[in-house]
Amino acid sequence: MSLVKFESMLKTNNVYFFDLVEFEEIIIHYLDVGKHSLAKKALKLGLEQHPQSVDLKLLQVELLIFDNNLDKAHILLKKIEQIEPNNEEVFIQRATILSKSGNHLEAIENLKKALSFTEDKIDVWSLMGMEYLYLDDFENARLNFINCIEEDYEDYSALYNIVYCFDMAEEHESAIEYLNAYINKNPYCEVAWHQLGRQYFILNMFKEALTSFDYAVLIDESFIGGYLEKAKTLEELGDYQEAIDNYVVTLDLDDPTAFAYVRIGECYEKLNKYEAAISFYKKAVQEDPLLDRGWILLTNLYYNDENYQKASYYISKALKIDEDNPLYWRKYAEIKIKLNFYEEAVTGFEKCLALNDDELEIYIGLTDVLSFLGEFNDAVNILFKAQKIYKNFAEIEYRLAGLFFVLNKEKYGFNHLIAAMKIDYDYHVILKELFPTVFDNKNVQKLLVDFKKALE
Repeated sequence: MSLVKFESMLKTNNVYFFDLVEFEEIIIHYLDVGKHSLAKKALKLGLEQHPQSVDLKLLQVELLIFDNNLDKAHILLKKIEQIEPNNEEVFIQRATILSKSGNHLEAIENLKKALSFTEDKIDVWSLMGMEYLYLDDFENARLNFINCIEEDYEDYSALYNIVYCFDMAEEHESAIEYLNAYINKNPYCEVAWHQLGRQYFILNMFKEALTSFDYAVLIDESFIGGYLEKAKTLEELGDYQEAIDNYVVTLDLDDPTAFAYVRIGECYEKLNKYEAAISFYKKAVQEDPLLDRGWILLTNLYYNDENYQKASYYISKALKIDEDNPLYWRKYAEIKIKLNFYEEAVTGFEKCLALNDDELEIYIGLTDVLSFLGEFNDAVNILFKAQKIYKNFAEIEYRLAGLFFVLNKEKYGFNHLIAAMKIDYDYHVILKELFPTVFDNKNVQKLLVDFKKALE
């Protein structure tokens, strides 16, 4: 009623009287719904009508902090403290100012003072827990959130923060112990069962995780997070059809998500039901066209099915979304080779190298394509670059040997051929595959035979 009266006053420019409690309720309402300009108007009028109110002045401090006007807020707090030195809100707001300034230890000291004056300790413990989190002091943070839980067993925000502290400290066994103790006191808490399942999952204890998630969704049949985690666990256990069934439940409970569609598609793929997999991958990219994972999964399926035209189409979609992903450029190059588009394959491999994907197979792939195109000098240069990283690799030495023979630099060719045979004689068959004329060279054949005899 007071809110309606206040907004009516704003429209008519009439000034009505409100008691102190009404003003507090109006201001807090506007703060809660994010209407700070209206909160300021109500505060201004409230202070005009109740200039001595400490509670209104504390709300003024809150608004100043929100506007990042920390110096004014600090000065006003000092004045309020002179009037009410034992008001816990003074220390809480001062802690907020210190926290925003990065002084988390001083903030904690002020919150400790607030604890000695307040009856509502949960909020202060929660704030202290957050300050300790800022300092990466997960043990003290956890202890403060545990205090919150012991006062209110349904403070699920505190429960999530406790588990977060265990996670950050990588104390998953301790988290399991704590959650089991919590569940003994509050057995019908789906949040606790869900978090317990997550800890078991992290430790690869998938059967225990599945039991926990089963309880979570049994307690709350609309718990989407529980069904998602249960489905992921079933995947780990190899029960892909039941995993699909649980992902489908999430689609029924809420708007469909690209994530669920992708996971369903992956399960169908593992069941070798490729048409169903493609159907769900397509649903995923329809739901979220910027989901590059959906496009690359489609690419891989069509590539494995030797449908290189469609694979090419889908890899281009993935690259439009993330052109800095070297794995996509590698797949792009592989597809272009299959389509006999060798210049494009060169571009793909070069993009990989530019993006610091310098695995040996990238250098080898690029070399082989350049060789096929007759760009022998460029191929040699690529191999020399590879040699700086991959020393004494037969894959490099045999190719250098073949290239130097093709370039009529037999001395270098023989040197690299000898080096290659010393590393891995049996791999010399690569010469027959890549450089058949070099392999058939009488001098090369004689060297291969002589070297084999020497090995025997």
